[in-house]
Amino acid sequence: MNGQIAAGEKMPSSRQLAKDLGISRTTVMIVYDKLVEGSFLIALPRSGYRVSDIAAKIETPQLRDSGGANGSKVDWENWLDGRLGTQRNVVKPLNWQDYPYPFVYGQPDASLFPLPAWRECSRQAMSRLVMRDWANDAVMADDPELISEIRSKLLPKRGIYAEKNEILITLGAQNALYLIAALLMREGVTVGVENPGYPDARNIFDRRGVSLLPLDVDGDGVVIDEKVATSDILYITPSHQCPTTVTLSPERRKAILASAAENNSLLIEDDFESDTNYRGESVPALKSEDDEGRIIYVGSLSKSMFPGLRLGYIVAPERLIRELRALRRLMLRHVPSNNQRTTALFIAQGYHLSYIHKLHKAYGERWHRMEAALAAHMPGMTTAPRFGGTSFWIKGPEGLNSEKLAARALDQGVVLEPGAVHFMAPEAGLRHFRLGFSSIATDRIEEGIKRLAALM
Repeated sequence: MNGQIAAGEKMPSSRQLAKDLGISRTTVMIVYDKLVEGSFLIALPRSGYRVSDIAAKIETPQLRDSGGANGSKVDWENWLDGRLGTQRNVVKPLNWQDYPYPFVYGQPDASLFPLPAWRECSRQAMSRLVMRDWANDAVMADDPELISEIRSKLLPKRGIYAEKNEILITLGAQNALYLIAALLMREGVTVGVENPGYPDARNIFDRRGVSLLPLDVDGDGVVIDEKVATSDILYITPSHQCPTTVTLSPERRKAILASAAENNSLLIEDDFESDTNYRGESVPALKSEDDEGRIIYVGSLSKSMFPGLRLGYIVAPERLIRELRALRRLMLRHVPSNNQRTTALFIAQGYHLSYIHKLHKAYGERWHRMEAALAAHMPGMTTAPRFGGTSFWIKGPEGLNSEKLAARALDQGVVLEPGAVHFMAPEAGLRHFRLGFSSIATDRIEEGIKRLAALM
């Protein structure tokens, strides 16, 4: 009656229920018959008893207070950290795929993913011989095959050469940031974060009670000033800044490394869109220039494959990786081994590389269509990303409220991401918003931009 057993669900057999409860089967049969009489159950020949469709429509009687949402005697406000409930996050409609013009960020076009190849790799991983490698509890270990593929195929493309014991697999890049913060950040530590920047990173660090310093960002990336020098830890996205898409200039790359060495600080490099560089010359990871082991590199496989995979990795000196591995054990022991092995096979057999090439072609076409549409309908409001990527950062006219714009745009079938959430002071970002193009059909881009421009 309260919906805990859904309509149509099969009830236990009378024999099994009698055994479980230690009572007579006759008693169970009597009760079942009474429930059928009351229309709570229906008896089907050779199929047993099932919950009726009308059971959920019967008025629920007053149940005993079991300390539920409305009956708890615990003062939860005293126990809980209220900051979690008030933090600002990127939000998008759960049904964004139902809108004709979804300029959402971080969501792939599922039609581009080589599902047959992934299915084949999954089938290979599920063979009895291979399953012996990953079916047991790995405790703290990662799949050696995946570590080998990351080491030999993914990292060298970013200019990084690491030993096996310098890599840790995580449940995505966000889990990597949480592990790093939990290990290194505490009250009294000053953390510099890009402003605007990645809000989830800011929220994770804030949970640790650190002092957050907003680092200014301009057309050359993070501004190297006194705030950089006074930060104990710096969180940056140098190759493709989140969300503005700018790339850290060569001069500032050298300057931020020099500042870290001079002030004995650490750098967290989030290389979140490293596989979407399809314009201009290659931009190596800042980690490739790290001669002192100060950079903790965070990479993501979820971005280059699909978000639901939840696989990422950390590259750092072995001493730090050893501590992060011990901390991860306390949280989740290890990342699911079957997913690791399937991904390792996907990379080893060349499917990952061919998929990246396919994405580059599709994203390159959409990038050009976006650039042309924005130049025609929103002139002067954005600078085209040099790196490539999957989004454009828009600075609207003075007085624009992108939160209200996003709400009104939904009525026109357009989904966009308001920009205020990326700023430490929300009012500073009200006129900004982000337009992703990874999940919108190429032939719909111009009409979507046109509708958005009309609304502005």
